[in-house]
Amino acid sequence: MGILQLNRIKKQFAQTTVLSNIQLDVEEGELITFLGPSGCGKTTMLRIIAGLETPTEGSVILEGNDVTFWEPEKRNLNMIFQNYALFPHMNVFKNIAYGLKIRGIPKKEIARQVAHALEMVRLEGYENRKPSELSGGQKQRVAIARAIVNNPKVLLLDEPLGALDLQLRRQMQEELKRLQKTLKMTFLYITHDQEEALNLSDRIAVMRDGRLEQVGTPDEIYNRPKNRYVARFVGEANIIESQQGWIAVRRENVQVSASPANGAREAIVLEKSFAGGQMNLRMRLSDQTIVTASRYGINAEFEAGQTVFVYWKPEHAVSIEP
Repeated sequence: MGILQLNRIKKQFAQTTVLSNIQLDVEEGELITFLGPSGCGKTTMLRIIAGLETPTEGSVILEGNDVTFWEPEKRNLNMIFQNYALFPHMNVFKNIAYGLKIRGIPKKEIARQVAHALEMVRLEGYENRKPSELSGGQKQRVAIARAIVNNPKVLLLDEPLGALDLQLRRQMQEELKRLQKTLKMTFLYITHDQEEALNLSDRIAVMRDGRLEQVGTPDEIYNRPKNRYVARFVGEANIIESQQGWIAVRRENVQVSASPANGAREAIVLEKSFAGGQMNLRMRLSDQTIVTASRYGINAEFEAGQTVFVYWKPEHAVSIEP
């Protein structure tokens, strides 16, 4: 049994079912990501864990205790939001110290713990700055420090990097990974960004329409998708009908040749596009299936309208459910 169990969680608003039969065990010290498009129910799931929403059915078990109906402040959890939710009138020190002060921690101990939290997020020397004097990345670090200073058993992160630009987001991903491994704290992370989920997670829970489609390691989710939805949502695999049923083939595993090869299928090049160091070829097979190959250094001589031959190794074709 892990640190957190979600037992058959269901959530309805009026006649609309937002979550259906969510069953998941979270191990202590792991970083698990709820990945899915907007409206799939992932934020509602996080709010139920935090105690901000009550499930229609099911239970939330934290450290062996049924906390389904506990108030948020009674759960040893902290939550980080996309908008940081910092107090604008307080400086960095007071923002981070707020939760400790509410708990009645002595001033000297507050100062020690805040200093340690600032060191963890690499913001030493920023104690007296107001949020308005910080960059987006610095504000995010303050929000993280404010959460971890209370030493929660589980840290909930709701799209925490969504407001940052691409370069800073990638930098903060590495910071979060470093911090999580250093603290050995359990992180529950929400994102709609597939690359972010693959880079950060120990496990990924792929969601659609309030259901868990597949839970697994990044390698399992990417290389062994369970069904068409997961294959297409995470990494945009080609979905192809074969004699054995439906298969998923990742774009980078599709080989393209100008001459026939053993087992290759004839195709017409529909479009060639350059994407930052790699070439994408969009092709149509004789049965009208559209296949895309994305490879670094792919032969640039292929042009739209050209007849080519495509193939892939058997181990790169993964059987999937419709």
